[in-house]
Amino acid sequence: MSATVTAPARPAAAPRSRKAGNGARRRRMLLWIAQHALAIVLALMFLAPVVFLALTALMTDEQALTSDLWPRSWNWDNFAVVFAKSQLLRWTVNTLLYAGLGTLFTVLSSVPVAYALARFRFRGRRAAFLLVVATMMLPPQVVAVPLYLVWARLGLTDTLWPLILPMLLGDAFSVFLLRQFLVTIPREYTDAAKVDGCSDLRTLVRVILPMARPAVAAVALFQFFYCWNDYYGPLLYAGVQQEGWTLSLGLATFKAFHSVQWNLTMAATLLVTAPIIIVFFFAQRVFIEGVTLTGVKG
Repeated sequence: MSATVTAPARPAAAPRSRKAGNGARRRRMLLWIAQHALAIVLALMFLAPVVFLALTALMTDEQALTSDLWPRSWNWDNFAVVFAKSQLLRWTVNTLLYAGLGTLFTVLSSVPVAYALARFRFRGRRAAFLLVVATMMLPPQVVAVPLYLVWARLGLTDTLWPLILPMLLGDAFSVFLLRQFLVTIPREYTDAAKVDGCSDLRTLVRVILPMARPAVAAVALFQFFYCWNDYYGPLLYAGVQQEGWTLSLGLATFKAFHSVQWNLTMAATLLVTAPIIIVFFFAQRVFIEGVTLTGVKG
């Protein structure tokens, strides 16, 4: 009988292919980092203050005064202390009322004005638009005294209504932003709606607004952020009673009373800024789309 010769088994190629796959993945990762190096550096620069804010908010009083960057113990009760030592919930309700009504009134009053400036043909249209834009260059401090006297005679000082009611008359920046977007919408849409018998109001509501939703969302977010962060207006009109303050005014006072307790100050600041960060995180796509699609025609 002839002996059977068995060929030696070849080594498995799986480890070699796995190493090749890992090397290719590593090269792609390094290439991606090299292509986005500037964006990564800028992102870290913007995230560093937020991380420092959150870490300091979880420190003790003593450690917050040192140069330590990492908490030795996680003091989550600092946030409960902030609520106990301030009227944060009341300030939040006031701020939501101010920002919510202010945003609603601004959108409702600015959209018709922007539509008229973008679509209607009348004598002096360009002059009216330039007048609206010119009002943005007027500092609010110039008219602060006469406006305060008017609201004082109406008995509305020590409230937030002097800040909310003027938004029923529109906002110059919102009108400008909406008008610049509306002029980019082809007139064929409005002409077709007029042929079908739509009035100007129905054309605005049924035809123009659905196409202008990114711009409207951008205007709403701009106004909401402005009202949320507004400090000068509440300082002028909210009065001395803490029940009528907003978050920005209350936070400034809280910092003054707890200037040495940096952990509590950072915790209060984090609680005030967290809602804005969350809103922008979920609405950034619509916000950026509305800004980038706003034309400069006209």
